[in-house]
Amino acid sequence: MAKYIHWGATTQDIMDDASILQIKAGLQIRYHNGRPNPPPTRPLPCTFGYKCAIYLSSIHRHIQRLNELEPRCLLVQFGGAAGTLASLGSDNTGLRVRAQLARELNLYDPSITWHVTRDNIAEILNYLALIGGSLAKIAYDIIIMSSNELSEVSEPFVPHRGASSTMPQKRNPISSEVVLAASKLLRANAGLGLDAMVVDFERASGPWHLEWVAIPDSFVLTVGALHQTTFVLNGLVVNTDSMLENLLSTKGFIVGEAVMMGLAPVMGRQKAHDVVYEACKESIETKKPLLEVLLGRGDVMESKVDEDTLRKLCDPRNYLGASGLMVDRMVEECKIVS
Repeated sequence: MAKYIHWGATTQDIMDDASILQIKAGLQIRYHNGRPNPPPTRPLPCTFGYKCAIYLSSIHRHIQRLNELEPRCLLVQFGGAAGTLASLGSDNTGLRVRAQLARELNLYDPSITWHVTRDNIAEILNYLALIGGSLAKIAYDIIIMSSNELSEVSEPFVPHRGASSTMPQKRNPISSEVVLAASKLLRANAGLGLDAMVVDFERASGPWHLEWVAIPDSFVLTVGALHQTTFVLNGLVVNTDSMLENLLSTKGFIVGEAVMMGLAPVMGRQKAHDVVYEACKESIETKKPLLEVLLGRGDVMESKVDEDTLRKLCDPRNYLGASGLMVDRMVEECKIVS
């Protein structure tokens, strides 16, 4: 049987098929049963649940992309030296052999040899980089929200994990930092995949060798980033008290838009914008709550907007828009029937 391995096939055929089979295995999604826990609500002009649902939306699109790219990218390779299958004759024998090989390997049979059109490999590498980008966005948010100044979330506690060799009080977001670094490497590997597309004539002189580094490296990095993100999100510590404290520290000017939109019907949008702009400026400079500043302005009082209405407008918890509805829609869209 071994003597037929290279019967009509070239070494690149064998190498490409091996790569595609490994890629196919790497792209398999492992689902597990279990109901997701609803994310805690963050008392902000957008909720913490809304933030998490945005994360979910990008992951959901990646699953859709995966289903779309498989027939486009998981192609069998069998073409011989120049891809013409000339060694198997001028009839359709070579095409029938390739079709049968595709069936045996459970890959897609392309219309024409793709020796020197490496866009399918480049798409896979860029797809992995997209996943890395989405995970890095989550990681970056967690890194910032974990800072001492905010203390809104923290990674799952493991004794001595994330501790500093010189600062015992530190609890670094190690997993998020790893994910952030992995995403940068994935983007670099995606660039290698694009470089490997630029080849000469019908038999490349070497650029495809870049893929030998980029493909395995990208899959290892993506799996690692997914593992670290799963670990973090499964045990993420959410400090809602700090979230509320940080929100209220703005003294209401964070919802200047809400106040402007509330005043606009009675004094006109531009006038309302100018009034709120000046009120926010005074609030920042005097450290007074925005509500107090507004109640002290004659133009606001003359507008006949009562204090109770102003108080509601200055409360960020009343300015959530349709965020809750969008969270519900996103969760419903992403439900997986076990």
